[in-house]
Amino acid sequence: MKNPALIFLGAFLVNNIILMRFIGLCPFFGVSTAVETATGMGMAVIFVMTLAAWITWIVFHLILLPLNLVFLRTATFILTIASLVQLVEMFLKKSYKNLYDALGIYLPLITTNCAILAVTFLNIDNNFNLLNATIFAIGTGLGFILVIITFAAIREQLDLAPINPSLKGYPIAFIAASLVSLAFLGFSGLFGLT
Repeated sequence: MKNPALIFLGAFLVNNIILMRFIGLCPFFGVSTAVETATGMGMAVIFVMTLAAWITWIVFHLILLPLNLVFLRTATFILTIASLVQLVEMFLKKSYKNLYDALGIYLPLITTNCAILAVTFLNIDNNFNLLNATIFAIGTGLGFILVIITFAAIREQLDLAPINPSLKGYPIAFIAASLVSLAFLGFSGLFGLT
């Protein structure tokens, strides 16, 4: 599957990183209590995911692969993502204070988001070129923000719903997430992608 449109749709809807691959569930459940916080986290994820996809693709293809150091991929990618987040945070703090304030605590939280690392691995495993890796990262990031904002809106409504006290909080959140996941499963039949 090398068609950029299919790569985007596959990452955005069909193979959604949260609902179909079950990666990035910690921020999904932890930050999705309000639409505002979910939006902040989602924007930070899109930004860092795209940058991480570029940098790790370049590091893999220009350093690790030619030097036959592919076995260092995991450690290198983790260090690259952590360093990238720190550099972006310092740059934004000095140059774009408003954007830094808007991202707030979400930028450092990105360092521990396994969805970022998963996208970098999937780019290499799927043998994407740099353009397709970028499209995949943007599609995955947009799919992440779509799901996390949708789920935050659902959780805000669930807080107002008359629910049995034994189901309040995480139990009803897991039930709602499973139903949203089933809804996204329908996209695989719509586009004919797996």
